[in-house]
Amino acid sequence: MKTKLLLLSLGALCLFVAVGAFAADANLGTWKLNEEKSTIPAGTSKNATVVYTAEGDNYKAVIDGVDGSGKPLHNEWTGKFDGKDYPVTGDDNVDARSIKKVDETHYKVANKKGGKAVLTGTLLLSDDGKTRTLQTKSKDGKTATFLYDKD
Repeated sequence: MKTKLLLLSLGALCLFVAVGAFAADANLGTWKLNEEKSTIPAGTSKNATVVYTAEGDNYKAVIDGVDGSGKPLHNEWTGKFDGKDYPVTGDDNVDARSIKKVDETHYKVANKKGGKAVLTGTLLLSDDGKTRTLQTKSKDGKTATFLYDKD
């Protein structure tokens, strides 16, 4: 009986620690594009809303926005911030995304098609966790800065 109780307690503690680690993660939540504070060239796609949730030990990103001509966009990505490629669904221009955590507030991002980068970027979280800034460069040399506020 004591062994059963010890195992149940240990399992509950592990679950509590895992949930607590994600709960403190500033990435999780809904991010809304602040167009007034962003620098987006004409004809560039815009991710209006990015929602990060924990899915096991992975992150899931659900992204909604518009393409360069104003048509709705929706794509999803599930993976880790380990710099490895994970599949993207819903975007004909991208089939994989990698995100590498550099430190607590700094990430490197790459969107790829057929193994080649079509967009690279740097993502910075504010110290208070309320804003994030994504600076991107596309394969054609266009640069953009997207500022997001936590909803």
